[in-house]
Amino acid sequence: MSSEEEKKQPQGFDTIALHGGYDPDPNVHLGLGQGAPRGVPVHRTTPFIFKNTEHAADLFKLKELGNIYSRIMNPTNNVLESRYAQLEGGHPLSGLTVSSGTTAIFYSIINLASQGDNIVSASALYGGTFTMFNDLLVKFGIEVRFVDAEDPQNFDKVVDDKTRAFFCESCSNPALEICDLEEISKIAHGHGLPLI
Repeated sequence: MSSEEEKKQPQGFDTIALHGGYDPDPNVHLGLGQGAPRGVPVHRTTPFIFKNTEHAADLFKLKELGNIYSRIMNPTNNVLESRYAQLEGGHPLSGLTVSSGTTAIFYSIINLASQGDNIVSASALYGGTFTMFNDLLVKFGIEVRFVDAEDPQNFDKVVDDKTRAFFCESCSNPALEICDLEEISKIAHGHGLPLI
C-alpha cells in the first residue's frame, strides 16, 4: 500500500489520538540534516519569521494562512485543536484552544447569546466565572439567571424563549456542589438548548 493510499484510509481513535493534525514534512531538514520529528514539536516562540514584508502583510490581512504570533496561532496549538476536533468527529479545522477555562466559557456564551438574550446558570460558581456572569455579561446586554443547581428543576422554572444556554460546573469551586449533569442536560435539551 502506498503512502497516498494509507492517507486515504479512515483512521481509528487511537491513531488520531497519536497522530491527528500532524503530518511531518519529509523535506524539512533540521539541525544536522535530520528530517522532521515524528512527534509534534513544541513551538515555544512568540513571533514567527516572514518571507518578506508582502508575506507579512498578506498574513495580517488574512489573505494567506500562516503563523504570525503565538497568541494568535501556533503550530503546536494547531495540532492540538485539530486532533481534538477529529477525536470528536469534527472537521480538522473546527477545534479551538484558549488559555483558560474562563475564556472558553466567555467564548461559548458570546457565540450563543446576544443583547436581550439570557442564560440560566448554577449560582455556585468559581469566582471569576461569577464575576463574568454577574458583572460583565450584563454590559453586553446578556442576562444571567442564577439558580440553585442542586435541584435541576430550578433551571426549568426560569427558562424562556430568550434563553440560549444552561451553565453549571460539574463540581462547583469552591462550594464543591455536584450538579446532576444528566438531569440538567435532559431539561436543557428538552428546550433545544445546550448545557455548558
